[in-house]
Amino acid sequence: MNAEPADQIRLLDVQALDVRLTQLAHRRANLPEHAEIESLTADLAQVRDLLVAARTEESDTAREQTKAEQDVDQVRKRAARDQQRLDTGAVTSPRDLENLQKEIASLARRQSDLEDVVLEIMERRESAQERAAELARRVESVQARTDEAVARRDAALAGIDTEAASVTRERQAVAATIPEALLKLYDKLRGQQGGVGAARLYQRRCEGCRLELNITEVNEIRQAPADEVVRCENCRRILVRTPESGL
Repeated sequence: MNAEPADQIRLLDVQALDVRLTQLAHRRANLPEHAEIESLTADLAQVRDLLVAARTEESDTAREQTKAEQDVDQVRKRAARDQQRLDTGAVTSPRDLENLQKEIASLARRQSDLEDVVLEIMERRESAQERAAELARRVESVQARTDEAVARRDAALAGIDTEAASVTRERQAVAATIPEALLKLYDKLRGQQGGVGAARLYQRRCEGCRLELNITEVNEIRQAPADEVVRCENCRRILVRTPESGL
């Protein structure tokens, strides 16, 4: 294949722009904010689950407290009725009177026990409320940190995308000045050689594979016409000759 030396030189410009696009794509995919957001999102999900559990416990203990207070109230009302019967003298039989007094004493003990239960439930409810409040604050804090990281990520992505668009336009402009056959060969080699299809020959060394050419290879390239597209014998990339090639 033949191409004007100036076209081959411009191929190095295209290669440099392609390298920059590859770097930008790598930077875009590996922004530290990606890992940060992933970690924060996992933390947020965990804290939210804990908050749901705490609020469920708070709701359950609230119902439990209501039921226990109702039990206390029922016992208290029953004891009040019995005490009223006792105070009014409605019960005259000694045996019934004794039984009534025993029942009032039993109801007093029952009421005391139930009131202790209510206090225990209230303590558990208060603890659940405090934990729910703490977790709600943690959710708010982690959410704020997540939002801030997302904003930083989006700003970084916007900057990268703007630069990538500019580089892409420049690449298209330079590529449009290169013969189609040469550009096609370059693109093919770039796909095969890890993103580098053309390399400068500098001081008898291929800057693609970083290997120095032997004397036979140097002589062959020295004797080749200036418009001949030469290839590295080691990596098969296009070798672009410049005044610094050492020929």
